[in-house]
Amino acid sequence: MTAPAILVVGASRGIGLEFVRQYRASGARVIATYRRPQDGERLLELGVSALALDVLDPTAIENFGERLAGETLQTAILNAGIYGPRSQGLEPPTIEEFDRVMHTNVLAPMRLLPLLAPRLAAGGRLAVLSSRMGSVSLMQSSSGWLYRASKAALNGALKTASVELGPKGIICLAFHPGWVRTDMGGSGADLGVADSVAGMRRVLAAADDSHNGRFFSYNGEPLTW
Repeated sequence: MTAPAILVVGASRGIGLEFVRQYRASGARVIATYRRPQDGERLLELGVSALALDVLDPTAIENFGERLAGETLQTAILNAGIYGPRSQGLEPPTIEEFDRVMHTNVLAPMRLLPLLAPRLAAGGRLAVLSSRMGSVSLMQSSSGWLYRASKAALNGALKTASVELGPKGIICLAFHPGWVRTDMGGSGADLGVADSVAGMRRVLAAADDSHNGRFFSYNGEPLTW
C-alpha cells in the first residue's frame, strides 16, 4: 500500500522548495507543484511527483484535483503567494495589483481547500503560509497594506476551514514563516530558509487537536489573529 503523501503547492523556489528538500531527505513521498518547466525539472531531480499548476487558472485547479484522484495526503502545505506593491502608506493599489494579490493569496487557497480536504487522511495536517503582517491585533505598520489585507483574509479562510475539517480529524494551521532570506524576504532578512522550514515541520509533526484553527510562528510561538 502506498504511503500517504506530502503535498506542497508552490514549490518552485524559496520556502516551498525547501519543504520539498527536507521532506524528501526524511524519506517522505512528496507531490509538488510548479509553474515554469525548468522548475518542474528541478523538482523531478529531487525525486518527487512534480505537477504543473497555475493557481490563477480555475481550470488548472480543477484539473489538478482530477490528477490527485486516488491519492491520500498526510500533509498539504499551501505556500504559493506574492507580496504585490511595496507600498509604505495608504497608497491605493491599482485594480490589476489588487486582483493579482487577492487572487493568488486568497482566492486560490479558497479554491484548493475544498478540493484537498477529501484527500487528507484522518489525523492529517493542512497548513497555509500566512504572515505576521496579516495579524490584525499585532499590526503596527501600514507598509504593504495590500499584502497585509490578503494574509488577514487567508487567515480567515483557514480558520473557517478548521471549523469544518477539525471534527473530521484534520488539523488546520496558519504559519508565519519568519522574515526569511528568499526572493520575497530579501537578502537582509534575519532567518535562513532551512531554519524556517525545519521549525514549521516540527510544529506540524507535533500538532494535535489543540492546534487546530490557530496561527503559529515557525518556532511554535502562538500568534493572535
